[in-house]
Amino acid sequence: MESINIIDAGKHVDEEVVIGAWLTNKRSSGKIAFLQLRDGSAYFQGVVIKANVSEDIFELAKELKQETSIKITGTIHEDQRSHFGYEIEISNIEVIGESDEYPITPKEHGTDFLMDNRHLYLRHQKPFAIMKVRNEIIRATYEFFNNEGFTKLDAPILTGSAPEGTTELFETDYFGQPAFLSQTGQLYAEAGAMAYGKVFTFGPTFRAEKSKTRRHLTEFWMIEPEMAWMHQEDSLELQERYIAFLVQNVIDHCAYELKLLDRDIETLRKYTQLPFPRLSYDDAVELLKDNGFDVEWGVDFGSPEETFLANHFEKPVFIVNFPKAIKAFYMKRHPLRDDVVISADLLAPEGYGEIIGGSERDTDYEYLKARIEEQGLSLDEYGWYLDLRKYGSVPHSGFGLGLERAVTWITGTEHIREAIPFPRTITRIRP
Repeated sequence: MESINIIDAGKHVDEEVVIGAWLTNKRSSGKIAFLQLRDGSAYFQGVVIKANVSEDIFELAKELKQETSIKITGTIHEDQRSHFGYEIEISNIEVIGESDEYPITPKEHGTDFLMDNRHLYLRHQKPFAIMKVRNEIIRATYEFFNNEGFTKLDAPILTGSAPEGTTELFETDYFGQPAFLSQTGQLYAEAGAMAYGKVFTFGPTFRAEKSKTRRHLTEFWMIEPEMAWMHQEDSLELQERYIAFLVQNVIDHCAYELKLLDRDIETLRKYTQLPFPRLSYDDAVELLKDNGFDVEWGVDFGSPEETFLANHFEKPVFIVNFPKAIKAFYMKRHPLRDDVVISADLLAPEGYGEIIGGSERDTDYEYLKARIEEQGLSLDEYGWYLDLRKYGSVPHSGFGLGLERAVTWITGTEHIREAIPFPRTITRIRP
């Protein structure tokens, strides 16, 4: 008798199989017990019919407690009434691990409670589906950049400087010297681009500021491509192809998980249609003013403004050429204006805000040196970065995609904390 995973049930219709599973819920009538089962690959229903099993097995089925691990034997049948399409008629149950007073019961729980019990909440349908989509986005990311000729680099997690020019850093002692948890791998990726042409980093990043909204995290994963010989418009085309590729792969490979999340696939299909609109920061300010927003030129957009702009186009939209004063020191100056830089934020619709930030990088050694000094940063610490402009610099561009926010958007999840596996440190931080 073959042992299978639930996800493969469709390949074994009318066959007797063995499955190792956990009980998520149950109900019973006088003659039938219905067991809701999971095994890490999918969820489906097991049916125990009193007339077809021993009295001991039927009584065991009725007494099983939530999250008890069991090994079941039974026959797979089609079940068109379920979201999964199959169920198993159980003939035997073997208890492997008891479970008593499992804390996450089949009722509504608050976000803080679920995050504090994240080690257990991962077993439930919503985080299961979100993590499967997250895994697909990661897989598709590697496929996309490998197909585009990129080389994967790993940037340091401990650094001696602040790439984004902020004091909001997690500081630690590095053998008597201060070191910081990295905000971004971008500067290291620029060094890699000068060596390999096209590279991307993918790793954890940290921001030591308390989360004030459901869209912000202190720890998240960032995908950061950097491309030599590439100007901003070519970078924008790459970015939109990348987003469309991610969304299409989730549609193609995660239909079951999207169904569990009640995520409308036709809505997602709209986000694969290229090109994405491009709107200058100047025009975005005017559009917001015309629609009743109290916003002045030179400020960064908040959540209401980003939501309006993306929903106005009903698809992701690039806001390009932001004011220099609110962007990082390394962004390239606009050739015709000194007050803006060649940059772009990609805003996702449905209220999810910025999912990509990027720019063309300035290549002028003296200009970057002056910008570093203006922002109170150490020239000694950035000497290696300035070297990239001394020895064969070329036009280059890059961007960063926050994985968790992208997952939150694609899955249609309300709270970004559900898109990360173990956010226990984050749940301890309060506004």
